[in-house]
Amino acid sequence: MGDRGGAGGSRRRRTASRPSSQGGGGPAEEEVRDVGPGGDAPAPAPAPKDENRDSDVGSGPWDLRCHRLQDSLFSSDSGFSNYRGILNWCVVMLILSNARLFLENLIKYGILVDPIQVVSLFLKDPYSWPALCLVIVANVFAVAAFQVEKRLAAGALTEQAGLLLHVVNLATILCFPAAVALLLESITPVGSVLALTVHTILFLKLVSYRDVNLWCRERRAKTKAKAASAGKKANGGAAQHAVSYPDNLTYRDLYYFLLAPTLCYELNFPRSPRIRKRFLLRRLLEMLFLTQLQVGLIQQWMVPTIQNSMKPFKDMDYSRIIERLLKLAVPNHLIWLIFFYWFFHSCMNAVAELMQFGDREFYRDWWNSESVTYFWQNWNIPVHKWCLRHFYKPMLRRGSSKWVASTGVFFASAFFHEYLVSIPLHMFRLWAFTGMMAQIPLAWIVSRFFQGNYGNAAVWLTLIIGQPVAVLMYVHDYYVLNYEAPVAGA
Repeated sequence: MGDRGGAGGSRRRRTASRPSSQGGGGPAEEEVRDVGPGGDAPAPAPAPKDENRDSDVGSGPWDLRCHRLQDSLFSSDSGFSNYRGILNWCVVMLILSNARLFLENLIKYGILVDPIQVVSLFLKDPYSWPALCLVIVANVFAVAAFQVEKRLAAGALTEQAGLLLHVVNLATILCFPAAVALLLESITPVGSVLALTVHTILFLKLVSYRDVNLWCRERRAKTKAKAASAGKKANGGAAQHAVSYPDNLTYRDLYYFLLAPTLCYELNFPRSPRIRKRFLLRRLLEMLFLTQLQVGLIQQWMVPTIQNSMKPFKDMDYSRIIERLLKLAVPNHLIWLIFFYWFFHSCMNAVAELMQFGDREFYRDWWNSESVTYFWQNWNIPVHKWCLRHFYKPMLRRGSSKWVASTGVFFASAFFHEYLVSIPLHMFRLWAFTGMMAQIPLAWIVSRFFQGNYGNAAVWLTLIIGQPVAVLMYVHDYYVLNYEAPVAGA
C-alpha cells in the first residue's frame, strides 16, 4: 500500500511538471499536493477564493474532497427559505387550470354575462326604490342618537333615560329594515342585503358613539374643572386642533364618523396631510374593474354550477354532491379573494383618501394564519377593533372569563351573519349562524392538533370548503321553498 501510494505521488509530481498547453505553467500549476502513505491528501491550506463556488479557476481533477456536512433544501434544518420559484409555479398552474375551467364553461354555456340583469337584482319596479329609501331613512336614527347625546351633555337627561332612548333607537335600527324587507314585496333580496348592511354598520357605529361619549362624561365628572383645564393644555400640545368633549357633538363630527372607514368612534381621528390624487385614481380604477370581474365570474361561473347542483341535492346523490361542492369551491374562493381586495383595500382606501382618514390598517396578514383565532382577529380589523373595544373588554371588566367573552363575540357575529342572509331570503335555516358558532370548536381543534404550516393549511382548507357548503345549503333551501313548493302545490 505504501509503495502504491509513493508511486502515485511520483506520478502526480511528474504530471504537474509538464508544460502547460497555454504557454507555460504558473504557480497554480505547481501547487500540487502530495498524497501521504495512506493515499489521503492533507487538508488544503486556506486560499483567498470564494468557498461557495463549486469549481475554482485552476482546480484540476485532483480535488479529492467535494462533500461537506449539509441538509437537503427541503429539510427544515437547512435554513433555506427562498421558494419563490415554487410559488410562481403554483400561480402559473392555478391560472392554467382555472383558464381551462373557464374555457370549458364558455364552450358549454356560451357567454352568460349580462349587465342589465345586475340592475334587476336591485330593482323589481323602476319606479320603486325601497332599498335606497331605507338607506336614506337611516339618517333619522343617526340624528336621534346625536340629539340624545346633546341633551346628556347639557344635563337635560339622566343617564338612565339616555340609556333607554339609545336602546330603543338601536333596536329600531335593526328591526325596522328587517320588517320592511319581510313585508314589502317590491324589495329584492340583493336590495335587502344592501339596506340591512347599511343599518348594521350604523348600529355598530352608534354603539361606539354612545360608549365613547359616556366615557367622556364619566371622565369629566371625575376630573373637575382644574384637571379638565390641564387636559386641554396637554391635548393642545399634542395636537394643534384637538377637540375635547362636548365640543365634538356637532353634525360635522357625526357625519365624518358615519362616513369614515371605521366602526370605532374617537374625538380626534388621525388625519392624513393631503389627498393623493394618483393613489385615489388607482383605487377607483380597481373598484371599477374588480366590480365588473366579480359580476362576470358570478354570472358565468358560479350560477351554472349552483344550478347544476340542485338535482344531486334532490336525489341525495352524495358523490355528485361532493363533486359539485368541490367544483363550486374554486370560483367561490376566487370571488371571495377578489371581494376581500376590492372592499378592504380598494374601497376603504378610496374612502379614507377622500376623507383624509389616517388609519389605513383595514387588514393584517391573515393569509399567514396558523390558527382560526388568528384569522378572525386579522382579516377584518374594523370589526375586530369594535368587538375588542365595545364587547370583549367590557365583558372582562364585568367579571366574565376570556372563554365566555370570546364565545359572546362569536355569538354576536353569528347573529349578524344570519341577520344579513335569512331576512333577505325570507327563510330561517341558521346555516350562517351554525357556521360561525362552529368556529369555536374548530379553533380548538386546529390549535390543538395542527401547528405551523399544517395549521395554516387547515385554515385555508376551512375557508375554501366551508363557504361553498353554506352557499349550497342556502341556495338549495331557497330553490325548494320558492320553486318546487309552488309547483307541488299547483
